[in-house]
Amino acid sequence: MDMRPCSVAGMFYPAEPRHLEQLLETFFQRKAPGVTSRGIVSPHAGYVYSGETSACAFSTIPPDFDGTFAVIGPSHRGYMTSASAVPWETPLGVVDVDTKFVDALDISIDEASHRGEHSIEVQMPFIKYRFPRARVAPIMMGDQGYEAAADLAEQVLRAIRRTGRNVRIVASSDFSHYVPDKTARQQDLYAIDALKTLDVPEFYRRLHETGATACGYGPIAAMCIACRSLGAGRGELLRYTTSGDVTGDINQVVGYAAIAVV
Repeated sequence: MDMRPCSVAGMFYPAEPRHLEQLLETFFQRKAPGVTSRGIVSPHAGYVYSGETSACAFSTIPPDFDGTFAVIGPSHRGYMTSASAVPWETPLGVVDVDTKFVDALDISIDEASHRGEHSIEVQMPFIKYRFPRARVAPIMMGDQGYEAAADLAEQVLRAIRRTGRNVRIVASSDFSHYVPDKTARQQDLYAIDALKTLDVPEFYRRLHETGATACGYGPIAAMCIACRSLGAGRGELLRYTTSGDVTGDINQVVGYAAIAVV
């Protein structure tokens, strides 16, 4: 059977199943935020840096969720927008793809371009661990402009209507890259503040104004637009951290945010 193999296990997260399971268990021991989300923003850095932040976002979805996660991640290598239709390997077992939902997306399938991309893979162990009965629809986003985000949101909404699936949307993104901690926090929190009212055009404007280097702004936009159409009314910042919180180096940090759209 064709399968998307792990490409960053042992680098971004533990490759040894028991070690990975113990780490995820630790992450999810934090008190849940107390909201139930339709969509989330989850970072995709190494778990030592952003794992707790990702778990904070995923903890807004009930652990008995057994529907479909539309997982949207940016292409770091310049590939065009595409979906994956094969199961995804994790050290904890295989995450099955909702092929009916993927077929309904009307997005090109390109397994080769997904092979080395970490932005979606890093989310999979969280899903396998916390939601063992859920399936996924992996979508890698190339063009991240506003029109592309709106179009992708419509594709997701159309697939929901066609399939009747119970769907949660995961936008995979880190925020500012390799700037001083103070700069990252100022730029990122300013941009994220626009998402309180799901004002996606203002989110884009603020990113452009500050030059904040969020790598998955398109997935965030697509998720927010789709969730708003599904009845969500606000975005809530649950947790913001930087790599400096772990390394102690505040001169060159990467920002991470857990955001729930409810």
